[in-house]
Amino acid sequence: MSRYIFNIYRLMIKEFQTLFKDKVILILIVYSFSVAVYIGAKATSTELVNAPIAFVDEDRSILSQRLIDSFYKPMFNNPLLISYSEMDKGMDRGLYTFTIVIPSGFEKDMINGTKTQIQLNIDATRMSQAGIGAGYISQIITQEINSFFKIPSSTVSIDIISTYKYNPNLTGTWFGSINEVIDNIMTFSILLAAATLMREREHGTIEHLLVMPVDTIEIMLAKVLSTMIVILISVIFSLYFIVDMFLNVPLAGSMGLFLFSSFLVLFATSSIGIFIGTITKSMPQLGMMFILVVLPLMMLSGGITPYESMPEILQYIMGLSPTTHFIEVAQAILFRGANIDVVWKNLVAIVAIGLFFFIFALLTLKKNLES
Repeated sequence: MSRYIFNIYRLMIKEFQTLFKDKVILILIVYSFSVAVYIGAKATSTELVNAPIAFVDEDRSILSQRLIDSFYKPMFNNPLLISYSEMDKGMDRGLYTFTIVIPSGFEKDMINGTKTQIQLNIDATRMSQAGIGAGYISQIITQEINSFFKIPSSTVSIDIISTYKYNPNLTGTWFGSINEVIDNIMTFSILLAAATLMREREHGTIEHLLVMPVDTIEIMLAKVLSTMIVILISVIFSLYFIVDMFLNVPLAGSMGLFLFSSFLVLFATSSIGIFIGTITKSMPQLGMMFILVVLPLMMLSGGITPYESMPEILQYIMGLSPTTHFIEVAQAILFRGANIDVVWKNLVAIVAIGLFFFIFALLTLKKNLES
């Protein structure tokens, strides 16, 4: 037993030395767990910030002025007053995302109870702002009109009060940064494990391992464990220094439990990477195989779209992927502060799937080395 442990230790040292010599991979890992996390957090922001808006005020009344004054930063830029003829030209040039036309006699019609309407024009090429902004504008105008005419809330039979759990202000940075870390765990564990094996095959060093007194399982365990250690260190750095300290994103749950679940899923995804590195013959083939494997895992595991909204047959298929269970675990821990009693079934599934992929990759690697 001590000989096996010593052999694995020495092989892991070799893997670390090889990694540290590969400056491109090192830079990519550092960038992805630092700068890319920040960019991902900001780029996926779901809140409305400084949206350009303009008004065509044909009424020139007290009510119309109150409606204009109700739009201000940080959600909207200071509203611009434009003429009707300037509206289309401004939207064609991308100067305004929203233009609101208040018709002549709007306040008078509202006082007399005459049916009237406000026209809202939206630049739908800015898709994220368009969908969110339409709801905000409708809500702001409705509240301002009710306030102007002193319409009491008691006139409504049901008063709906919306509250948001886990993210009260719907801050997109919270979700974007953590999801970026989760994606990086899956992506780089597969890439790093596959690339290290492919590099040895291209450089001819895999033949050196074959003449050494080591077993195939020792070679594979060394590659898997070294990959897991590198990714876990990167995750700890990213969560504490980038997500927590720099972006000020609160981490709700136990970091120990999350790192333990990351350790389990890394065992599975690193085994998948070894398998990909075994069946491919060159780096270009590895790149193509990596895209075919990783993109479906990222898109269909529940990180981008809700797992429940996918077709039922696809849910059963993705239930065999360790990334699907890991995303459920990670989101439950980091977003909702879940404990082990909530996520233990997913952890068991990750272990079972990880053992299957490890054994399958081991048999494939052993067969490949012996042939």
